Amino acid sequence: MGSTDGDKVRQSELTCLLIEWRDGDAAALDRLMPLVYAELRKLANAYTKRERSDHSLEPTDLVHEAYLRLVDKTHPQWRDRVHFYAVAAQVMRRVLVDHARRVHASKRGGGAVKVHLEVIGEVAERKATDVLELDDALKALEKLDPRKSKIIELRYFGGLTIEETASYLKVSTATVIADARLARAWLFDQLKRPERAQ
Repeated sequence: MGSTDGDKVRQSELTCLLIEWRDGDAAALDRLMPLVYAELRKLANAYTKRERSDHSLEPTDLVHEAYLRLVDKTHPQWRDRVHFYAVAAQVMRRVLVDHARRVHASKRGGGAVKVHLEVIGEVAERKATDVLELDDALKALEKLDPRKSKIIELRYFGGLTIEETASYLKVSTATVIADARLARAWLFDQLKRPERAQ
């Protein structure tokens, strides 16, 4: 997330509008929508820049679908901007997985959406894997350690900073850093296993 004065004003405005919308101010939704769409666009652009060049989901499609899913909530319980990003992370992940499943089903695996493992952190070896494999690995990690899985989701899919992730999870930044390092190593190990190679 940005750190300029303009970004801070937009972030504060986003928080205020989310809370007003939550509290029943229908007019807040009209002012909120351009901000939400712009924030989702940033997330989508960041994600697709890290993806392989042969991916089939364009940033516009990703942000449009995520936007529709986020604003479709009839009674949002937004607490603040960070909470919005945390929910957006879940929605983005779901959109990507749903898209990958559709592509996989239509092409019988030949068109799976690929990502590089460096998108989940600094790893020694580069290997392309698909979103479905990453999602499966994150689900497995969630069973072992929900917080580590959530940290990866918040940082990778939601674009939260270390500080924002720590605030959302109510842990220290040192915990987020350590957990993220361990989670990336665990995911890398899971995704490089021979049985996953197709």
